[in-house]
Amino acid sequence: MKKHPLLRTALLVMTAAALLCVSALAVEDGASTNSMYGTFWALVPPVIAITLALITKEAYSSLFIGVTVGALFSQGFSPIGALNMIVNDGLVAAIKDNAGIFLFLVLLGIIVALVNAAGGSAAFGRWASKNIKTKVGASLATFLLGILIFIDDYFNCLTVGTVMRPVTDSHRISRPKLAYLIDATAAPVCMIAPISSWAAAVSSTAEGLDTGISGIQLFIKAIPYNLYSLLTFVFIIALSFMQFDYGPMRTYERKAQETGDLSALENAEDEAVNPKGKVIDLLLPVLVLIAVCTTGMIYVGGFFGVDAWGGTDCAGDFIGAFGNTDAFMGLPWGGIIALLFTVIYLVARRVITFKDAMACIPKGFNAMISPILILTLAVSLKATITSLGASIYVHDLMEGAAATLYSMLPAVIFVVACILAFASGTSWGTFGILIPIVTAIFPASSELLIIGISACCAGAVMGDHCSPISDTSIMASAGAQCDHLEHVATQIPYVLTVAGVCVVGFIVAGFVQNVYITWAVSFALMLCVLFVIRSMERRKAA
Repeated sequence: MKKHPLLRTALLVMTAAALLCVSALAVEDGASTNSMYGTFWALVPPVIAITLALITKEAYSSLFIGVTVGALFSQGFSPIGALNMIVNDGLVAAIKDNAGIFLFLVLLGIIVALVNAAGGSAAFGRWASKNIKTKVGASLATFLLGILIFIDDYFNCLTVGTVMRPVTDSHRISRPKLAYLIDATAAPVCMIAPISSWAAAVSSTAEGLDTGISGIQLFIKAIPYNLYSLLTFVFIIALSFMQFDYGPMRTYERKAQETGDLSALENAEDEAVNPKGKVIDLLLPVLVLIAVCTTGMIYVGGFFGVDAWGGTDCAGDFIGAFGNTDAFMGLPWGGIIALLFTVIYLVARRVITFKDAMACIPKGFNAMISPILILTLAVSLKATITSLGASIYVHDLMEGAAATLYSMLPAVIFVVACILAFASGTSWGTFGILIPIVTAIFPASSELLIIGISACCAGAVMGDHCSPISDTSIMASAGAQCDHLEHVATQIPYVLTVAGVCVVGFIVAGFVQNVYITWAVSFALMLCVLFVIRSMERRKAA
């Protein structure tokens, strides 16, 4: 699809060189390296990486250039210092800190390869084509499964992708559309589920702050005002029933319907379908995976009274165990057990030989190389943002806004959270920065505090949802087996549509401070916007 690879490469190099020159001049004007700390320059490296990625459609070099620029900023343009930061504080630290999720990705890739080789995915596709009759049904089934798997966003993306790919493929839903459906349910549902890794992260961030209530209580109170998550669900359901698409997604969907080209990633080799496979060969490994991963997460959190990781003992406290868990440890714990079960089960059923099962190990690893590389570079980029004091810049920005825009602050908080999460690619890091600021601005136990926390969480999900360097977006691309930048480019118009309605909703919420009025205005506006867009698309087609 790349018509001018040399032109794109030249553009990449020239853009990077121009940005570096401008940045170098800025540093000279500042007279010291510290002049960039805690300023707008802290957000420039991710902006460079995202801009280059969207222009060139190439993620690896764009992310690496962003990491390099951030390291140069942080080290006062010292080549040796920057190289040391890239290697030690960036790449090596990213691999070390995320080894657990990398292992889980590989385990998931192997399980998917096993299920495919055994014919389970193909059998489920045949069953789905008979029982899910329409494209609308396939879209809504994908959405429903995404809603049901609310424990963790990584787990959600990969599990929903594995199960629903045969279904959406049979109804000619493009892989970018599948990736959007996965991404649009993964983080949003985790952000409004009281029992999830995201709930644990938010509540632990808010715990001990001057709010008058516990962290988990604050999280639960904030759920009704989390407009981005709720409006995204309304958007998906309405778009599915209205049966239209717009923006770049429309091109991919039209191509899928007319030619059968789903824009899936190219596979090195197409495996022959195993006629022995049955639907249970897909469903049973997935159900076991869900059960043991959930068990693994609460075990790590101390639910069974085993304080294995030096944390708080939460014996018998299910919610407390999720608040104390570490998904990077719990998910691999469950993944290994699920993999062992899958191998034993499929070999015992004689749908696959032990030799073929072992051949799936390198296949599963190879399938996850791309998301692991992108995730490593994205985490390295986040490290450079942190070293440049992005949190200090955002803190100063919010304090300035609080002095003049009090009732408008929920909308301001939402927009700031969107920008910060989009630039940094992390929603957890975003609400980690903003929640202490929000609690300092609003009175304890006030309705505006609840709305402000909701706006912070909603904006964090929005920015994370559409950022090219977001780990959840990377996982959604991996789950759908879709080109990552195609996924990002196609979903941005949808995300911005919902975000625009959210801004209006938070303005209303800030003034009326009533959740039902806020819902009525926001949901009605969301539907009106969709009807207007559909009318415009029909006029274009005519």
